[in-house]
Amino acid sequence: MATIEVFDPAMCCSTGVCGPSVDPALSTFAANLGWIEKQGVTVARHNLSQEPGAFAESPIIRQLLTDQGDEALPAVVVAGELAAWGRYPTREELISWALRSLTDQNIGDTDAAFADETPMAEAPACCSDTVMVGDVSTSEGSGCCG
Repeated sequence: MATIEVFDPAMCCSTGVCGPSVDPALSTFAANLGWIEKQGVTVARHNLSQEPGAFAESPIIRQLLTDQGDEALPAVVVAGELAAWGRYPTREELISWALRSLTDQNIGDTDAAFADETPMAEAPACCSDTVMVGDVSTSEGSGCCG
């Protein structure tokens, strides 16, 4: 199946969904990635502060950072091609890219695999005290950031 790689800017944890003030866009994106991964898509997520080697090893990301600087992050690579940069994509975009990748590989009808678009109840969290309510997360305590 398709492979989606996300190159995040430097964050305190692997998803950025932690600490006292969580960006709702990160919570939504984490939920969307979790959902698409459950559909069989391979997802790899790299955080600049935790995995700088992944950024250095990717010619696409190295060139993007050379051309655009840190403003290029987050960046998303699908099947070895740059799909988006400077923003987190929507669930619809992730689905579209996964389906296109499968079509490019001449794999049969895959629409059924993505038919259920119900939102996830919770996103992957890097902190045990992060709680998801719909697409909004709340954190109690200090979280992983301090």
